[in-house]
Amino acid sequence: MHHVIYTWLVTFQQTNGSAPAAHIPSSLELIAQATVPVKIVLAILLIFSIACWYIIGFKWLYLRRAFDENESFLRVFEETRQLNIANDAALQRPRSPVAQLYRAGYDELLRVKAAAAGDETGGIENIERALRRATSKQTTQLESMVPFLATTGSTAPFIGLFGTVYGIMHAFLQLSASHDTSTIDRVGPGIAEALFTTAVGLVAAIPAVIAYNYFIRQVRVLSTEMDVFANDFLNIVRRHILK
Repeated sequence: MHHVIYTWLVTFQQTNGSAPAAHIPSSLELIAQATVPVKIVLAILLIFSIACWYIIGFKWLYLRRAFDENESFLRVFEETRQLNIANDAALQRPRSPVAQLYRAGYDELLRVKAAAAGDETGGIENIERALRRATSKQTTQLESMVPFLATTGSTAPFIGLFGTVYGIMHAFLQLSASHDTSTIDRVGPGIAEALFTTAVGLVAAIPAVIAYNYFIRQVRVLSTEMDVFANDFLNIVRRHILK
């Protein structure tokens, strides 16, 4: 009787959690146990993520300085009535798109005034073309590296999905080769490492998409400021200089 009670107690303890818990592998263990193709996918996603965070940090600092220098230059431009002083202020603010726009227009204005044979209409057209070229150049510079964020946001999830598909396929092939379909222990780790690649792909893509939308909006604001300043500069030239 005592033996029956002891056997029942042991069985009850084992079925109610007293048995040793199964080991849950960490993320690093999943990476270490992953197949070579899955590791390659994870390495690619890691490179994408590092590059995106570098671009995010660099462009945030660059655009912040561009806004600050724009505001500083416009303050000087509005307070002074001397074009050479404004040009000196522009030279001291290389990150300001508006300041570089002013430099292009000012340099072209000096060339127009030096050409005695040039008429008023031709001079205005030359300055307008110079401002358009400078605007295009500054916009291209502001948008540099930002398309990589869009590329990462659109491709990283699919790269991670490729790793997931391959990992799950490899796990089921291993299960089929073992001729043991009664346990999840053989297929579980493979599926876990496969799904891990999808998670890494999303971790790389989500910040990239958010940063891309933010930077594109900032570039549009700066482009609008350049367009407004170009029109104001042309009006000043028409009314007070080439009249």
